Amino acid sequence: MGEFNKPTMRPSRVLKKLRAGEVATCFNVHFDAQVTDIAGMAGYDCVWIDNEHMAQDWSSIQMHIWAAKSHDMDVMTRVSRGSYNDIVKPMELDSAGILVPHVMGVEDARSVVKMTRFHPIGRRPIDGGNADAGYATIGFDDYLPQANEQRFLGVQIEDPEPLDELDEIASLDGIDMLFFGPGDFSHGIGAPGQWNHPKLIEARRRVAEVAVKHGKFAGTPGSLDNFDELMDMGYRFIVVGADVIGVGDYIRKLVDGITKKTNG
Repeated sequence: MGEFNKPTMRPSRVLKKLRAGEVATCFNVHFDAQVTDIAGMAGYDCVWIDNEHMAQDWSSIQMHIWAAKSHDMDVMTRVSRGSYNDIVKPMELDSAGILVPHVMGVEDARSVVKMTRFHPIGRRPIDGGNADAGYATIGFDDYLPQANEQRFLGVQIEDPEPLDELDEIASLDGIDMLFFGPGDFSHGIGAPGQWNHPKLIEARRRVAEVAVKHGKFAGTPGSLDNFDELMDMGYRFIVVGADVIGVGDYIRKLVDGITKKTNG
């Protein structure tokens, strides 16, 4: 028998596209891993799984990752802000990227990098027995640099406070993406839900400009209506669509149609 192929970490589909100057698309999944499977069959590059607001346990996150990997699709897990275990666990389960919410300044961002990047960038705790290291089949000396190269870290700019240190945050080695969050940002400036507020529009534009300036990627939620506008700003990672919205709209349309027929 010939020698086994040397195991390597699955390359990130998102990073491959972004590094080639292309746009990477992402779908927001609130429901079970069947939706992730459907998104992969449809051709999305990534799904966004939320562990900040949703009641998902680690087994659920693991199922999403397995479903995504069957289509060579990435998972970006938005982590909860707790201990380092809460932040790195999705990476150990082989989430291709993590999104850290409410990064409030450069020291906060520096702490996140330290927890999530291996030497020489950070001090992420090491356990090579999980899925991201091929269950201990990827050699120690290969695992660390591959994880730093093929797993992406996004920090969410969704408050006005970090804007004063945005350049410093974007300049940090180990951060791949600045991700603008309009919802909480509108809340933070005292204008919840005012999507056309001048401060929100300016912040969205500035996040993209600063990311591009420092050689990082810019990400944000969007829609088909403003997709071209976001690309013109410099955004290349754009979240379009969410299962909870699609299912809700579908059900309401059905009920409206049934109501018209039964009351007509």
